[in-house]
Amino acid sequence: MIDWNVAVQTGTRLLRPGPQVGHAEAREVVEQLRELSRIAQGHVRDFTGMRTEDDPAPATIVDRPGWIRANVDGFRVVLEPLMEQMAERRGTGLLGAGAGGVVVQAVGSRVTGMQVGAILAYMAGRVLGQYELFLPPDPDGRAPTGRLTLVAPNIVHVEQELGVDARDFRLWVCLHEETHRAQFTGVPWLREYVQDQMTRFLLASDLDPGAMLDRIRDAAEAVADAVRGGEGNLIDAIQSPEQREILDRLTAVMTLVEGHGDYVMDAVGPEVVPSVQQIRSRFQGRREGGSRFDRTIRKLLGIDLKMKQYAEGSRFVRRVVTEVGMDDFNKIWQSPETLPTHAEIMEPALWIDRVVGPRPLDAPKVNEA
Repeated sequence: MIDWNVAVQTGTRLLRPGPQVGHAEAREVVEQLRELSRIAQGHVRDFTGMRTEDDPAPATIVDRPGWIRANVDGFRVVLEPLMEQMAERRGTGLLGAGAGGVVVQAVGSRVTGMQVGAILAYMAGRVLGQYELFLPPDPDGRAPTGRLTLVAPNIVHVEQELGVDARDFRLWVCLHEETHRAQFTGVPWLREYVQDQMTRFLLASDLDPGAMLDRIRDAAEAVADAVRGGEGNLIDAIQSPEQREILDRLTAVMTLVEGHGDYVMDAVGPEVVPSVQQIRSRFQGRREGGSRFDRTIRKLLGIDLKMKQYAEGSRFVRRVVTEVGMDDFNKIWQSPETLPTHAEIMEPALWIDRVVGPRPLDAPKVNEA
């Protein structure tokens, strides 16, 4: 189990301070982000043609501690029921019965809470925004099942670091996150599909002590490899064979949604974000930079894999929309069966042939972006 209170306490204690902003400027940033979020909703709806909520809730603007608390709440919604199932499957054999087992479990939960908190502290200084899929249930049943969150100090920090137009950058970020809102509110089955794959992944953990020892050994080797500058990461190291198969499906859908968001934020064009080309160029350089320590941490946590997802997914979406147009691209959201496989993301023609159907050799390409 995980001591979530320890995770929050550890994360907030390890946080780096955000940019120095006065109260008046902070209020101005919050108000503008809410306004730009609403503006982005219309651009995303018009550009993608996706059905979205009729009256979506305004974006929730948080600071870094607020982002940590929100993510811990989401983790609890997803993980606590799963950990109970896993504990029932394990029984008491691994920890032993009685007070001794309880003490070991309590100590372990605090250690795990500190580890989770340390990871969240690192991430809380990097994340610009997200669409939170998993929220604590609303007793009245009136609250939405998801929430769009923007991390104001991180947005301000990055726009200052890049030296780009503040309003353009904020709208650019909102376009990406509002695309995620459109995906998960406009595609009725998508949220449940992602949750199901995550559940299968977590429940597929090896329970055999020997297999767990092998996973720990692999994780140690991944750490050493990442420090040496290799490609090792903890995400790959701790997986069982069954988990790797599930992760392939989960990675494919997340590559699609992340790449779709990256494509839309650029493709709406300079009519909406005048300095979009400058922003993309400088932002991409920032993604690929950083100190040796920062690059090592990114590898260990799988963040570099996420950056690869952005690039591969965006390339897939751009190719398909160029070849067949946005209407045919949107067939991708019909069902889990129309989602691309990893192989199809790497070669979009395979998905086009399977889902859209072969096109005549002389069919013109559609230039929508």
